[in-house]
Amino acid sequence: MSMSEEEEAERRRLRRQREIEEALEVKSLRRIISAYLNYPDAAEDDVRRYERSFRRLPPAHKALLSHYPSKFQRLRRCISVNSFFIFNMLQAFEPPLDMSQDTDICENPHLENALDDHLDSGERNICPCEAASTSGRISFPQSDQASYGKSDITCKSLEGVNNKELGTESCCESGPGTCNACPGNNRDTDQAGSSDVKINNDEATPYSFADSNGNVSSSAHEWLDPSFQLNVPLVDVDKVRCIIRNIVRDWAAEGQKERDQCYKPILEELDGLFPNRSKDRPPSCLVPGAGLGRLALEISCLGFISQGNEFSYYMMICSSFILNNAQTAEEWTIYPWIHSNCNSLSDNDQLRSVLIPDIHPASAGITEGFSMCGGDFVEVYSDPSQIGVWDAVVTCFFIDTAHNIVEYIEIISRILKDGGVWINFGPLLYHFADMYGQEDEMSIELSLEDVKKVALHYGFQMEKERTIETTYTTNPRSMMQVRFLPGA
Repeated sequence: MSMSEEEEAERRRLRRQREIEEALEVKSLRRIISAYLNYPDAAEDDVRRYERSFRRLPPAHKALLSHYPSKFQRLRRCISVNSFFIFNMLQAFEPPLDMSQDTDICENPHLENALDDHLDSGERNICPCEAASTSGRISFPQSDQASYGKSDITCKSLEGVNNKELGTESCCESGPGTCNACPGNNRDTDQAGSSDVKINNDEATPYSFADSNGNVSSSAHEWLDPSFQLNVPLVDVDKVRCIIRNIVRDWAAEGQKERDQCYKPILEELDGLFPNRSKDRPPSCLVPGAGLGRLALEISCLGFISQGNEFSYYMMICSSFILNNAQTAEEWTIYPWIHSNCNSLSDNDQLRSVLIPDIHPASAGITEGFSMCGGDFVEVYSDPSQIGVWDAVVTCFFIDTAHNIVEYIEIISRILKDGGVWINFGPLLYHFADMYGQEDEMSIELSLEDVKKVALHYGFQMEKERTIETTYTTNPRSMMQVRFLPGA
C-alpha cells in the first residue's frame, strides 16, 4: 500500500470514528430528551399505582380517606403543570447535533455498553444521596502549574445582555475560559435544525401539556416527534424528578436557605479575597459542576468573569432555558415535591407550588464574559490552553463526583494562575463508591485528611477551614431533614 493510500485509509478511519462518536452522542441526547418526555407517563403510572392501593382498602378504611380520590386528581393537575414547563423547556432547546441523523451506525453491543457507561458516569451527580459525610470549605493559594492533555468542549457565552435575552450563542469565546477544541470544528453539521412539523393542539398526544391557566404547549421540533422517543428505564425519569428539585435549590425563593448555607460563604470569601476588582480587567473564576448555573451567575454578579462547567445534559438543557429564555421573575410554576408521599406534614405541603425563577437572570447585573461550558471537567480543563488561566476555582458539591479525586485536584492546580485560589464546599460522598458489579469502574475514595495532603502536594496552602451545616435539594417542610455536616 502506498503512502497516499495509507493516508486515505487513515482519513477514512478517523472519519468513521467521528461518525460513530457523534451517533453515540445523538443517541445519548435522544435518551435524555426521551427521559424528559417520559416524565408525564411515568408520573401517571405512579398515580395509578396509588389508586390501585386505595381500591384494595376495606370500605371502612376508604371512608376514613374519602379525600384521596380528589388528591389523586390534584396530583394529575400538578403533573400536567410540571409537564408544561418541561415541554416548553425542550422546545427552546437547540441541540448541538443533528438529531435527525441515523444512529444505526452505533448498533453493536460494545458501543451500546459505551453509551450506558457514558450515561451512568455523566449523570450521577444530579441528585446526590443525602447521607452524612465530611469535608471542608478551603481557600487555597497556589503556584504549581503544568501541562496536560486535550479535549473537546462546547461553550455558550452570555454576552450583550439586555432585558429580553441573556446572552448570544457562540462557541468558545468566553474570555479566560477560551477553548480551542470545539466539537463543531470537526463536524459537518453542528446545529440541529427545526422543522415545520407541529402537533395539533386538539389531538390527545403525550406531548400536549397545559399549565395552571389551561395554556397548551405543542411541538415544533421534528426531534420531539413521538417517532424519535425512546423507551428509557425509570432511573432516567428519576433524574428528571431530581432536576425539578434542583430547580428549587437554584432558582426559587424556597431554595434561598440552602443557597445561603452553600453559596453565600463562597461569595463572601471571593469578595474578601479579591477586594479591588477592576471593571476593566475583572478576575476570572471557574465553577466546575455548575449544575443549573445559579452559583456561577452570582459570582458573575459579584464582578468576576465567571464560567460554569457542567457535564450533565439533564442540567444543561434546564439551565440554558432558565438563563436564556426567562422573560420575567416567577414566570413558571412547578410542583417539586409531588413525587414522594413519605414524611409529608400535610397534603397541601406535598402539593404546594413553587414559582421560578426567583430573579430575572438577564436583569441580575452579570459581568461581561459570563459563560456556561458543557463537557467533562477532566477532558475540558486538561487542555494546555487552560494552564494558568483562572484566578479562582470554586467547587461546590463537586469534588466527590470524580472517579479519581487526585486527578481533579491536580487539574485545579494547573489551571490556576500563580497565587490563585481554590474554594471548596461539600461532602465526600463519592458518587462511584457504590457501583457494584462493574469491575472496571474506578472510584478513589479519600478521607478529608488525605484530600488535604494531596492538595498540599500540588502546591496549595491551607488558609481557612470551617464547618457549615447544610442540606441538598431538601424539602424544607418534610418530616425528614438529612443534613451534611462538612468539617475537619
